[in-house]
Amino acid sequence: MPTSARRTEDQETGSNPPGSPFPLGATVMATGTQFAVHAPEADGVEVCLIDPEGGERRVELTTSTFGVRHGFVPGVRPGDRYGFRAHGRWDPHAGRRFNGAKILLDPSARQVSGEFGDPSALLAYEDDPFGVPSTRDSLGHLPLAVVRAPLARAGRPARPSVPWDRTVLYELHVGSFTARNPAVPQHLRGTYLGLAQPAVLEHLARIGITSVELLPVHTTFTEPGVRARGMRNHWGYSTGAYFAPDPRFAAVPGDEVDEFRTMVDALHRAGIEVILDVVYNHTCESAVDGPSISWRGLDAPGYYLLDGRGSDVDLTGCGNTLDSASPAVVRMVCDSLRYWVDEMGVDGFRFDLASTLGRPGGWRFDPRAPLLTAIAVDPLLAQVKLIAEPWDATGAGYQVGNFGVAWSEWNDRYRDTVRGFWAGQHGVRELASRLAGSEDLFAGSRRLPWASINFVTAHDGFTARDLVSYERKHNGANGEENRDGTDNNSSVNHGVEGETDDPSVLDARGRHVRALLATLTLSTGTPMLLAGDELGHTQSGNNNAYCVPQDAPIEDAWAIDWNRADQNMIRFVGRLLRVRASAPTLRQQEFFTGRATPTGRPDLVWFDSAGREFDTDRWNDDSVRTITAWVDGSDVRSYALDGGQVDDASSLLILHSGGPAEITLACPSWSTSRFVPVLDSSYPDGVPPNTAALEAGSTISVTGSTVLVFRSAGR
Repeated sequence: MPTSARRTEDQETGSNPPGSPFPLGATVMATGTQFAVHAPEADGVEVCLIDPEGGERRVELTTSTFGVRHGFVPGVRPGDRYGFRAHGRWDPHAGRRFNGAKILLDPSARQVSGEFGDPSALLAYEDDPFGVPSTRDSLGHLPLAVVRAPLARAGRPARPSVPWDRTVLYELHVGSFTARNPAVPQHLRGTYLGLAQPAVLEHLARIGITSVELLPVHTTFTEPGVRARGMRNHWGYSTGAYFAPDPRFAAVPGDEVDEFRTMVDALHRAGIEVILDVVYNHTCESAVDGPSISWRGLDAPGYYLLDGRGSDVDLTGCGNTLDSASPAVVRMVCDSLRYWVDEMGVDGFRFDLASTLGRPGGWRFDPRAPLLTAIAVDPLLAQVKLIAEPWDATGAGYQVGNFGVAWSEWNDRYRDTVRGFWAGQHGVRELASRLAGSEDLFAGSRRLPWASINFVTAHDGFTARDLVSYERKHNGANGEENRDGTDNNSSVNHGVEGETDDPSVLDARGRHVRALLATLTLSTGTPMLLAGDELGHTQSGNNNAYCVPQDAPIEDAWAIDWNRADQNMIRFVGRLLRVRASAPTLRQQEFFTGRATPTGRPDLVWFDSAGREFDTDRWNDDSVRTITAWVDGSDVRSYALDGGQVDDASSLLILHSGGPAEITLACPSWSTSRFVPVLDSSYPDGVPPNTAALEAGSTISVTGSTVLVFRSAGR
């Protein structure tokens, strides 16, 4: 909306019915709309109705119940735009930052429309965040909420409800995934509807994905500092509205709600779940010197962790931290989660910097903290997948393995161990724990192996191709002089930094990637792949691709180049996931250690390259680069969809990191004596050159780093 738009300030006071304090937000009724907003310390709140020309009509919400200002406004219909103005005490040292000159976005807005104008107009203060308040009106410089009609719920497809042991997560960015896909119509590339296209669904099915994990799709507003550098937030970890799908992914502006639901329905019909990456740890308002967009102007002490001087406590590295112990935050988060499950149809959530949700008051982590408990015991939310990123920006926030029984967690210990092994940095001692489901991390809280979300790459870091092509980060494009992003990558370049056409280097890199992905998909636990790794996607060595130039079209925003896709790698990943799906021994729902099979024999045995069972010395020898896992198939703790226990063959999984070697095909004397090769990662498609059964004790030759899978003959 242009800043010169016509503006009227007709104020209606005390002439409208009070309505109800719940639900929060704008609720359409037969003859108008009810508005309700949390603002317990405000002296007055007005709903500001903005006409298409930019004119403003203010209606005071005169009733306050439970700290909620509310009222009914006749004649307001779906499609009308609105904001709030909150009046009250300006006492920034006490966290009170009311300023009626600033129009505020409804924290419960279901849709957001408009663009940012002058960022200085959004500041609630003049020159100093603890000085005098600004008198400049921010109307015209901030996107507005849009009144939405109730959503229809009938006629939607059933949820896939994929069991955890069969789940394969696939982390993707809605825009980047299809922006350069020639099989998607031009006008749908980079959109919600682009993900719903047959070619995309066929690709996901072909490689065996069960659940897409979408980088943030809540409406995102770029941080002030990033905007000042001429960049925009690409990943979306800067939330501006927790109930509104981001309009930047709409094929038709204004249709994002319906398009998102259409995408979910299409994925569900294909048997694929939708998981959302959600950011309930901080907001786009940054620190106290940042803009007053929504929460800060309504109830800063109720939404944010503040210190005794009125400044934000920053546990997130993003300037502010939502107070997970505040009833206002608990209500907002749970209302938002229920909305996305019940009305938008999603199947679960990955919680960014989830440790902050378990640190009431910013103190030590407690898995029984109010917000974590409210989510876990909610009758609706308890039925969906809950995934924690178990750390924040502080040392005290690192809590891998410490969440409650309802939660799965990103396992960075898995990532670092697997990367290090294949980079030749250490032996097999910790690798064995990661391959077997990380019982040392998760069993103590009475969880099962699927609680470990195993990954080797994610949005935050190198892609798989870059992990084997760059020894150091190359983040200059971010405008931070290469200071951003981690320096701890366990990456190698195989002799050349960056792109090359040297066949020997390319062969070594491909072999390395295949070993990483084979380890990931065949480990016990829940695998998560990064979208594009199976296509050979590169970010040119950037390991923190969170931003792009403000004017960059979506096809230039770290988009996957489908025209240059690695077809062999696609086939390889598809084979990996078919092997996983057909081998319940490799995706069991109970930990191995201490479990007795009906025969009284071990369920898992580890061997070295000579076929000897590992002893203490070998476990502690950091030069060891080969490990074989024999997994008994007689007592598989995995279950069919009808609840019956499955019967399976025994499996041999061999990992070798290093040069050419001779490896003895080992298995216990009481086991099946013959095994059939089903996977060999040294070949581009993973197909073993000879699938004839081999006798236990046979010697096999490997030419370099390799993952091999064998299954007991006759099964």
